[in-house]
Order: sequence, then C-alpha cells, then structure tokens
Amino acid sequence: MAGLTIRDARKAYGETQVIHGIDLDIADGDFVVFVGPSGCGKSTLLRMIAGLEEVTSGDISIGDRVVNDVAPADRGVAMVFQTYALYPHMTVYKNMAFGLIQAKTPKDEIDRRVREAAKILDIENYLERTPRALSGGQRQRVAIGRAIVREPDVFLFDEPLSNLDAALRGQTRLEIARLHQRLKTTIVYVTHDQVEAMTLADKIVVLRDGLIEQYGAPMELYENPANKFVAEFIGSPSMNFFEASQEKGGFSIGGKKVSVKLSQEVNAIDIGIRPEHLKQTTKQKAVLSGTLDVVEQLGDHVLAHLVTGQGNEFIAKFETLGDIKLGDTLHFDATKENIHFFDKTSGARLV
Repeated sequence: MAGLTIRDARKAYGETQVIHGIDLDIADGDFVVFVGPSGCGKSTLLRMIAGLEEVTSGDISIGDRVVNDVAPADRGVAMVFQTYALYPHMTVYKNMAFGLIQAKTPKDEIDRRVREAAKILDIENYLERTPRALSGGQRQRVAIGRAIVREPDVFLFDEPLSNLDAALRGQTRLEIARLHQRLKTTIVYVTHDQVEAMTLADKIVVLRDGLIEQYGAPMELYENPANKFVAEFIGSPSMNFFEASQEKGGFSIGGKKVSVKLSQEVNAIDIGIRPEHLKQTTKQKAVLSGTLDVVEQLGDHVLAHLVTGQGNEFIAKFETLGDIKLGDTLHFDATKENIHFFDKTSGARLV
C-alpha cells in the first residue's frame, strides 16, 4: 500500500490547459473521491495518476517514488473503468487472471489470487461463465476483481457505476465500501454523482476548471463549504440561494433582519440555506415565504418547490405535507448556524 502526492501537476493539449497546477496529498489507505461537473478535469487527473495521460509539468508520486516517467504497468496501480473492458471470449476466471498470466506469475499464485478476489466479491459461482452470461453488476464485480488480483498500491476507479441502474448502483457502491474496509488500500475514485462521493469517501476533492475548489471530509464540505460553487455542488437537493439586502449590523432576507458580523466588508452577498434546514413557522417569525408550486413525493420525505413573491424558486424538505396544498403560502425560518453567507462577486464564503 502507498499514499499519493501530487505537486503542481499541469496538463495541456497544445495551447489548451486543462489541469492548472494541482497540489494534493492522499494518505495511505484513504478513500478519496474526485467530484465536479463535466469537463472539470477529474478523469484527466485520474488518468495522469494512472500513467495513461502524460504530465505536462509537475510531479506525481506514489509512495516515495516519482512516477512521471514510469510505465502504467509498473506504477503499482490498478484501474477500474466505466465500461468494464472485459474480454468477451474469455471466462471470468481467465479475465481476472489475464494480467497475472502476462506478468508470468506462477500458476498456483494466480489461482490463489483469483479465487480470493472472487470470494471477496461473491462471484465464486461465475468463474467459468463468459461476460455475456452476467448482469451489468456482475460484470463490474469481475472488473473490480481483475484489479484486486494485481494487489496494487493504489486502486483507481473511473465512474465505475455510471452504466448501472439505480438498484445496482446502490448495491455495487456498498460492495466497494466493504472492499475498502477489508483491503485498507488507497482508493482514488472519480464520479459526477455527489451522493456516491458523500457515502463512499474519507475525503472529497471538488474540482472546477482544472483546479481544486476544496478538499476535505464529506461533512466538512457539507457544513463549511469554501465557496458558493462547493455549497451548490455538495448536498442533494442543492442549497437554496437568495439575494440579501445589507442593513446595519446584518442583512435582510425577505424583510427579516439576520444579525451577523462578516469576516470582511462586501457590497453584495448571496445567502444560502439548505432545503433540510428550512423549518415551517408563522409569518411573524419567517425569514422566507413562498407559494407551493410543485411537490416531489420521495417515500420517506417530500421536496416542496416554492416560489417567492419576487419570483425566486427554492426547495424545502418535509417529512410529510399533511393538509398543505398546491397554491398555499408557506413561511420558513432557519437558525443562524444554518445560514451561509457568500460574496456575490467572488463566491467566497464569508462566515
């Protein structure tokens, strides 16, 4: 096993720079997830770690070894792709063993590793089947098993669940979490799904336009986002944002003053409140009011989509709506610790 260190890593394709100087320390045994919108550079950065993309400048180290010029097969990493990349004419056993055979590993050692990995992933009964006889979830487990048998220092996962349906995504996500608990190996995992990130990661790297916006534990990012971009990206559903007018000693949202001392002076701010932190109240206490427009029933909770008198939309989370009907006007309050303040120009967090 080994940790991972990235120092001022940059990647350019001709004149187009896509990774703009990344510095990152991943401890041995950590499960780190890269998240961000499409085109943010998360898969490119993962492929740079794997050696599938050349580093334009900077250094990538696995353990104590700089691997910029080391071939992918010699880096001590194993990568699991979105598309499984299994050989259709080979059995599951041979797919999992193929890399070890190419490396001239002794047959008894190959057999031991393949059968141990198959047991971990509960695919022992499928070893003589070909991929076409397997479900999507079973194929992904074979792809993960092929990585396990290499006994790498670092596992790299590139959106491994994106081809699975919702039920299989949940099941396979749980299997990957158990795999990490059992093997204690460093894992770097790329996804666009922030729910995957929150449930799997020890730490999350939020990327935008080839730069790190924030790096930290899931709840740290949820409770203390560094800026408006992270606040909006982490959490499901996303944080609500409202313009606030400045008053002496604080700011006013919907006519109610919120007293707060900001860390710096700003001309204009956005206020953020998560849907789960809006609590229904009387009109006199309300920070925010809105007319119920759309309801999403999600089993154990309800998402209420509302519109303010100024035409701004926001979401509130309920356990149940009870007698509340479409078109009703609802009033909400929120505690000061659940109200986030952001510089309207830079997006930086202010409190």
